[in-house]
Order: sequence, then structure tokens, then C-alpha cells
Amino acid sequence: MSTGKMPRRQAGLGYLLCLFAIAVLGLGAAGAGRVWYTTQQREREAELLFVGLQYANALDAYHAQEVNGQHQWPQNLEELLEDRRGPRMQRHLRQLYRDPMTGKADWVLLRSAGRINALHSKSTGTPIRTVFEAPFESFTGAERYDQWTFVPPAEGTTL
Repeated sequence: MSTGKMPRRQAGLGYLLCLFAIAVLGLGAAGAGRVWYTTQQREREAELLFVGLQYANALDAYHAQEVNGQHQWPQNLEELLEDRRGPRMQRHLRQLYRDPMTGKADWVLLRSAGRINALHSKSTGTPIRTVFEAPFESFTGAERYDQWTFVPPAEGTTL
């Protein structure tokens, strides 16, 4: 005849199995979170390289245009959108991009004689990617995103 009671040794087994299952699910969720974060960071890095290359090429195109016998850098990024120095307006850049690492259009602009000749991110985060090929080989070994400086190519080279 059964009394409906479990033997004393089996009374906590269901509870222990439930705790074990919760711990395994928690570890799986933590691992999935790390993978998701790493994937998101890699995507932002790729976007930063793309956007930086767009700005470097636009700065190069702006500087390459000779006006009154002079080559100049832009005074602000908006001049890359509408370059009105010549007989007809030119667009060296389609839009002003936000910095994918900060989520804002808060680029650090590097200037020479008051004019923009390069830029980099404000982010001091640590990059996942550390080895690069052309045109970004100068980024190899950089420890922070703000060390990825996007500079127009030297004359005679292309990005």
C-alpha cells in the first residue's frame, strides 16, 4: 500500500535537477550574449572602416580639385557635401556619417592651418581586429579605436 510519500533520499532530487537545468540555461544564455556582443562589435568595426574610407576619399577628392591654382582642404565636413569653389557645385560625399562606435556624428577632426585633413573616432574602446591589410595597414597593432586615423591617400595612390 502506497502512502504517497517519497523516500527521504529522493525528496530533494527534483529540486536539484531544476537548479541544475537553470544553471545550464544561464550559462548558455551568457555564452550567447557574448557571441552576440562580439558579432555586433565586429559589425560596428566594419562600418567604421567603411565610413572612414568614405571620408578619406572625400577629403582626397576635395583636395585634388585645384581652384585658382591652389589645393585646399575643407574647413568643415559640410563642404564635402556641397563643394561650391568651382564653376559648378560638386559632391565629394553623399551624406555626413555618424561614428558607428559612438553612435553620434562626433568625429575628431585633425586640422592643418585650420582645415580638415584627416579624422578619427572619439571612441577609446578596444578593437577586436588588430591586423590589417592595405589601405588600413597603419591600424595594425592599434589598441583603441581613436588610433584608427583616416587620412587621404598620398598622391599617386588610391584607397
